[in-house]
Amino acid sequence: MIGAALASSSLVQPGTAAPARAQGAAAGRANPGTNPGAKLTVNLTVNGEARQLSLDPRASLLDTLREGLALTGAKKGCDHGQCGACTVHLEGRRVASCLTLAVQADGRAVTTIEGIAPEGGELHPMQQAFIDHDALQCGYCTPGQIMAAIALVREGHAGSPQEIREYMSGNLCRCGAYAGILAAIQDAAPKMRRA
Repeated sequence: MIGAALASSSLVQPGTAAPARAQGAAAGRANPGTNPGAKLTVNLTVNGEARQLSLDPRASLLDTLREGLALTGAKKGCDHGQCGACTVHLEGRRVASCLTLAVQADGRAVTTIEGIAPEGGELHPMQQAFIDHDALQCGYCTPGQIMAAIALVREGHAGSPQEIREYMSGNLCRCGAYAGILAAIQDAAPKMRRA
């Protein structure tokens, strides 16, 4: 909704900015293009919980989750969408939250590593597989690896080791735990399909 409004406002031709500002004022919202200190109200459903936030329109989803909601599972690695440490699910699809504006998630469901385990204290099958296969060393990239691995299985790309490597290639592990990560995904995939 707000993201769509921002996206459409970027398509406004030169000379038509005044009507766009008037529309923003009429809707009771500040136009972030003309007022750098303006805040936008964003409604997110994060891990099943409805949240309403007043945000700088330039705030990334990663910073909003970590600093605004104290959900620090998604990590800030490269901050350029190259390492995958910040991977979260937006409407069930994996995204690099460092490159996603929080306003783009307005009205949508966000799932972080904190929200994947079922109630009752059990771990998600992918979390358990990462432990069972020692698929981490320092653990910094692990939340992003797990979120990407869950999405990979749901997308149907866990058919072979080569396919898994290809679809996990956007998630880097500086410790080099790739053999364990591959084994964990191969172990968890059939368990996720049965669940």
